[in-house]
Amino acid sequence: MSKMNDMPFAELQFYATAPYPCSYLPGKLARSQVATPSYLIDTRVYSALVNAGFRRSGAFTYRPYCDHCRACVPVRVIVDQFAPNRSQKRAWKQHVNLTVHLMDLKFNPEHYALYRHYQASRHPGGGMDQDSREQYSHFLLQSNVSSYQVEFREDGVLKMVSIIDELDDGLSSVYTFFDTSNPDTSYGTYNVLWQIEEARRLKLDYIYLGYWIEQSRKMNYKTNYRPLEGLQNGEWKPMEPKQASE
Repeated sequence: MSKMNDMPFAELQFYATAPYPCSYLPGKLARSQVATPSYLIDTRVYSALVNAGFRRSGAFTYRPYCDHCRACVPVRVIVDQFAPNRSQKRAWKQHVNLTVHLMDLKFNPEHYALYRHYQASRHPGGGMDQDSREQYSHFLLQSNVSSYQVEFREDGVLKMVSIIDELDDGLSSVYTFFDTSNPDTSYGTYNVLWQIEEARRLKLDYIYLGYWIEQSRKMNYKTNYRPLEGLQNGEWKPMEPKQASE
């Protein structure tokens, strides 16, 4: 991993936040290391930052920097070695007829309505289910890097939206939300598979899936996309976490 005083990081400044309640592990305190100023973080610099374990939320670029915890592991899928398991093949077949449109990061009322539906269904009481239009836009539609949104429709009806960053060596999955009204769908699985195929088409090496925490059940799905690498002690290494059943 590049050191923070090496190029392309030399002109950036890094600071640690004050402790705050962890969003993933109850009873734990978290801290983040933040890269600033945001206007210097273009696609080239951000690609290097992601390779060093950073992520972005809007124009806010950060990585976990906790005092006594290293549970958050950045993970990425090796695109050209990926082979779907049985359940992933079923999900692909189930949703392969979705129509896909790539769009610039612009506010769309239909997208926002689906986002509110998704948050109310999947994360009630978590705060994001009350996000205003401005909060939604700040979270998903602000970017200084090469970003776009992808909408997936079925018979003209919006079913899913993804925000994706295109990096020098891969695609970074920023956020995905979808229609949760039918429990028999597999939109989330299909979405990751679509991103893998899109990276393959673009001749990119990786899909960056953010952080994986072994103790967090909501992150278990990431271990189903293999081979998976994790950033451990500054190096990307093959991971063999417990794999969810197929």
